Amino acid sequence: MDAGDLILVSVDDHLIEPPDMFDGRLPARYRDAAPKVTRTDAGADVWTFNGSVIPNVGLNAVAGRPREEYGVDPTAFDEMRPGCFDVDERVKDMNAGGVLASMCFPSFPGFSARLFAACQDKDLALAVVRAYNDWHIESWCGAHPGRFIPMALPVLWDPELAAAEVRRVAAKGCHSLTFTESPANLGFPSFHDPAWDPLWTALCDEGVVLSIHLGSSGSLTVTSPDAPVDVMITLQPMNICAAAADLLWSRVIKQFPDIRIALSEGGTGWIPYFLDRLDRTYDMHHLWTGQDFGDRMPSDIFREHILTCFIADPVGLALRNEIGIDNVCWEQDYPHSDSSWPRAPEEFARVAAQFGVPDDEVNKITHENAMRWYRFDPFAGRPREQCTVGALRAEVPGHDTAIRAMDKGRFADVPKMSLGELAENATA
Repeated sequence: MDAGDLILVSVDDHLIEPPDMFDGRLPARYRDAAPKVTRTDAGADVWTFNGSVIPNVGLNAVAGRPREEYGVDPTAFDEMRPGCFDVDERVKDMNAGGVLASMCFPSFPGFSARLFAACQDKDLALAVVRAYNDWHIESWCGAHPGRFIPMALPVLWDPELAAAEVRRVAAKGCHSLTFTESPANLGFPSFHDPAWDPLWTALCDEGVVLSIHLGSSGSLTVTSPDAPVDVMITLQPMNICAAAADLLWSRVIKQFPDIRIALSEGGTGWIPYFLDRLDRTYDMHHLWTGQDFGDRMPSDIFREHILTCFIADPVGLALRNEIGIDNVCWEQDYPHSDSSWPRAPEEFARVAAQFGVPDDEVNKITHENAMRWYRFDPFAGRPREQCTVGALRAEVPGHDTAIRAMDKGRFADVPKMSLGELAENATA
């Protein structure tokens, strides 16, 4: 398999919001209350809003940095690749990495915008959510048509307003809504509560995917406050597994048969066991728990409604047909620490060749499934032959992708944050 022949659409990348993103997008009465970037005495660039201070955590923006500089310490814009926050530079990095299109999750508001939802002035909160969504659709995605899958933030505190925002952004061509793994964990109605029905209705009506990112519940899976941070990193997929079970057994899928859900950055290797566990649970217990899928099994329902995504998952590729080949998408995770940018195409090609993945299945995993689920057509304005890894790389000859140290020595004497402190300060 030649990595240069692949066409890659990533359904999970991230952006670091630029400081000027709200300029001119909020009513005058909210200008002073808008989220702002300030520099701390320690030299970190942080967002401030509604009394909260939100740092750019180092692991969120390590593309192009040596691994020994990875960490959770707050960082500054001049300690990141410009592609983290500058859309023109991002597209150059995408080309150099051979990625045709990307869906970018938020950073400072949290993956489900819980920062905005916590604002007591709900008129301000709504204005900020709408301004963010307009910036994302018009300025980030709109700067390079066909290179980004638009994604909107939710209005978490009001399902009716959330539904209205879904319809508003869908009219702008946005078919992805980022959401939380556990609304109940954030103090909102659970997935089992009919309060969310207006939102589910809007998602179905507008063909918008509910994209649930790993870690979006506002909490980390922590075994003990003094455990090594490696424990948390290893257990990150557990939250997304819990969300999948919560939704599969909920009334949502039964009563809203057109709903579509993506488990973003959750990996895929665990899915075959999970599906087997679903079916065994149903077979052994549904007569007394009251679950009823008619003549179908929970695994059938999962494959009909849920998209799974992976960065580098050899087990998942080996078991791709146990998952469902129409339910698997590739993701790059730029600029986070799990990303293999700019050699992600080579990583995918190597593993796909190892397990003999045929071309038609490669195409589904690398771009066709993403295009279908998110109603996204990058070929509408760009010939297919110009969309391959090789063609994209040829557009940016000499673009600097070298690993470069960016550490300014700010943390030489700063004690490392414990896992308990990290969990307490989690912002996702």
